[in-house]
Amino acid sequence: MQEAEGPRGRVGMARALAEGHLEVSPSLIQHELNCLVCDACSAVCPAGVHMDPLQVVLRSALDKDQRRAWSERVLRAVVFGWLFMNMGRFRQVARLLWLYQRLGVRWLARHSGLLKLVRLDASERLLPDIARKFVIARGEVYPPLNVSQPAADEAHSPAQKSSQSAAFFAGCVMSTALAEVDRATIRVLQRAGFSVTNPARQGCCGALHAHGGDLLRAMQLARANIAAFEGAAGPIVVNSAGCGAMLKDYAHHLHRDARWAERAQAFAARVRDLSEVLASQPPIGVQALNARVVYQDACHLLHAQRISRQPRGLLRRVGADLVEIDEAGLCCGSAGVYNVTNPVQSRQLLDRKLGNALTPAPDVIVTANPGCLLQLRSGLAERGSHVQVRHLAEVLDEATTS
Repeated sequence: MQEAEGPRGRVGMARALAEGHLEVSPSLIQHELNCLVCDACSAVCPAGVHMDPLQVVLRSALDKDQRRAWSERVLRAVVFGWLFMNMGRFRQVARLLWLYQRLGVRWLARHSGLLKLVRLDASERLLPDIARKFVIARGEVYPPLNVSQPAADEAHSPAQKSSQSAAFFAGCVMSTALAEVDRATIRVLQRAGFSVTNPARQGCCGALHAHGGDLLRAMQLARANIAAFEGAAGPIVVNSAGCGAMLKDYAHHLHRDARWAERAQAFAARVRDLSEVLASQPPIGVQALNARVVYQDACHLLHAQRISRQPRGLLRRVGADLVEIDEAGLCCGSAGVYNVTNPVQSRQLLDRKLGNALTPAPDVIVTANPGCLLQLRSGLAERGSHVQVRHLAEVLDEATTS
């Protein structure tokens, strides 16, 4: 392997740039953008270097030096500057995608060869079946669930309170395309005895912006989320590994902002992955899962947040026959939009990951990140495999439904 394609080489190039010993070049930019930002190197670094925030700052600094085609510049402006900055617009686009899938346009686009012609066939396969009903954060509160209480779709008014409180981070993709996973998450938290608040005015976490070099907009989103959650009590519960890692990094990215540093620190200290919260207070009424399960470690859960034991413990608690696989910590190749920007390398990682995951012949592959979920489903569909890929929240919801 080339030194420039390894963690030590990338850190060395970043330092040389900062100290003025190296100039920006297309080759340097390419080496840096080839990084998955999976944080696997951070997890084993003896010096304690944290690659994710380093790459975020570096990519932001290099952004102005990149020569992009006009089409790419327009696409970035639309996606980063228009779509992800406003959840109302995001939901409108998601509804259009729902119509695209339900009115037969998707079938026509796939079978006519149009997607191949415009080279969007691989990217389009990653789209999940969009949920019909989205999770829209309006400040509603979902009370703890007993047998006689209503389900997650029947929220009570914000006036209701509980001694066990949690604030739910709904996310952008999770609350729209994967809204059923969000609903499952809320129900599982309710069954674990939590009163769950879904704070209004929350939005995208900003991870895609940050990893794409648009740190300015990422921090605009960060400040909006920090403000949105300040009035809600309890831990901030996240069901997306990538979002959770980004939310926990708000404190780092805003530590020099006099107005926001303390607020960002308080916010980040409250962020918890769903499995972290449920590990100490699991939901009641468990039914045996009775399935052979492979757990797929999402990079930003395993490496960035050091969470591995908790989701496995929860799966065993609900009766899963959990089997470990070779190279369990290997990235699946999704890595945000890496599967779109680096399709060849992404495909190599996916094939290697699925080769390991399918060896023990599981019934289900469970993960805790939307990117991994969609990447693995796409790869299995191409192979004609009937193995399911499910989010941890869905599995726990099914196992605790009375």
